[in-house]
Amino acid sequence: MADSPRVLSEKAARQLSNTTKTPPLWRGATPRWLTQMIPWTPVEAGVYRVNQALDDDFAVKCSPAPGEPLPIAFSDYDPQPREYVLTSVTTTIEVDTRISDLFRSPMDQVKEQLSLTVEKLKEKQENEILNNRAYGLLNNADPEMRIKPRRGPPTPDDLDELISTVWKEPSFFLGHPKTIAAFGRECTRRGVPPPTITMFGAPFLTWRGLPLVPCDKLPIKGNKSDLLLIRAGERKRGVVGLFQPGIPGEVSPSLSVRLMGINQAGAASYLLSLYCSVAVLTHDALGVLEGVTIDNYYEYA
Repeated sequence: MADSPRVLSEKAARQLSNTTKTPPLWRGATPRWLTQMIPWTPVEAGVYRVNQALDDDFAVKCSPAPGEPLPIAFSDYDPQPREYVLTSVTTTIEVDTRISDLFRSPMDQVKEQLSLTVEKLKEKQENEILNNRAYGLLNNADPEMRIKPRRGPPTPDDLDELISTVWKEPSFFLGHPKTIAAFGRECTRRGVPPPTITMFGAPFLTWRGLPLVPCDKLPIKGNKSDLLLIRAGERKRGVVGLFQPGIPGEVSPSLSVRLMGINQAGAASYLLSLYCSVAVLTHDALGVLEGVTIDNYYEYA
């Protein structure tokens, strides 16, 4: 009869060992650079009003002659200014209290469930900033600020044209990663590879000193997408994000987490709400290069 094994097996040894674990990781999370690139303005009571002076002609003279009547200037205000009302990105979760009580080491089950849900809320927030029917940037670009590509793919000439449209202190381009890749191919073909800079610890392509920020929330329709150029900030009369601080149950700016109660089955319910909006302060703060082709490739010798 053969001798029985005298060496401890790996399977048996693992019964006495600890396993190092990661927190639950959601593979749909993105860096959400758009929400980091635009400044955020606090709103006092859920409403943000954008007041503008009308573009009326007014009298002005340079070095009027002695005795000549001085001109009288008058600037009127828009009688119906636009108001942005904060919207909420909301969901609820339920956690069995028996599970959260017993299996809470080394990680708090409630905390991890809330963390995953907050990630999804913030992804939805960035999507709404671009695509919301009422305030989304893609739906609020002025017709005068929309241009078409010359041939199809996004070329350096097209981006120069977009810069000439948003020429007052532009801040950054925003495009789908596939759109930015398509622009990179057009630059490579012309022998003008775009420089890179580092922001948030990551490299970004640039054009004329402006970073091209990738965002997968920009829709792709067929083989086409849009490229945005944004002037950001309230001081520059640009694009600003809106949030309301100090809401009940606030865990981060404008994000609320509240316990709704425990039902008869012993499940604790939590309400998560993220309040936000975005405002384009003047029409020339946002330009769009519409319908660029993103699937044009070249063969290099």
